[in-house]
Amino acid sequence: MFSGIIEKLGRVRSAVLADGNLTLDLETGFGDLDLGESVAVNGTCLTVAGFSASGLAQFYVSPETLERTNLGTLRAGAAVNLERAVAMATRLSGHLVQGHVDGLAHLDAVTPDAGAYRIELTLPQSLARYCVEKGSIALDGISLTLNTVTDLPEGGCRIYLTIIPHTWTHTNLQDRKPGDLLNVESDVIAKYVERLCKPSL
Repeated sequence: MFSGIIEKLGRVRSAVLADGNLTLDLETGFGDLDLGESVAVNGTCLTVAGFSASGLAQFYVSPETLERTNLGTLRAGAAVNLERAVAMATRLSGHLVQGHVDGLAHLDAVTPDAGAYRIELTLPQSLARYCVEKGSIALDGISLTLNTVTDLPEGGCRIYLTIIPHTWTHTNLQDRKPGDLLNVESDVIAKYVERLCKPSL
């Protein structure tokens, strides 16, 4: 379980695609990782498959994860958002984030706004139903608050968010451009409520 508060901005050392899966070597900056530990990479919960004291860590990305996330687009030198799993005594500064990506959002616009940035994204209908004004969402693993949600006539929705200067400079959002795809994890509470409200079959 994660909180959506990014701890470090890592770098991709290598990304090797073979036999339908991806092996990622990341410069994490974490010198005390454990084998089998969970780390959220761009909001995707991955398992440490190898590591060194210098902070270099290796992760295996399955075909299922490649299909649902933007990890397959990573290349050497790319910045990635990193968060280690929360401890029971950790302050939950963001919201409950599982690291299980639900789908992708299309970045439509980035607009400077008095030192901050306003961003607009389009989500498909399958994710739109979990978006509410002032609700929570995780984009590339970053816990964010939805300012406005606008339903689109063709289905789906457009969401509007404000990115404060600290979040901008401490995450890979600073590298994102219109047209990019961001990993989306909907608020898990919304998904449970939806399931519980369905009539029993």
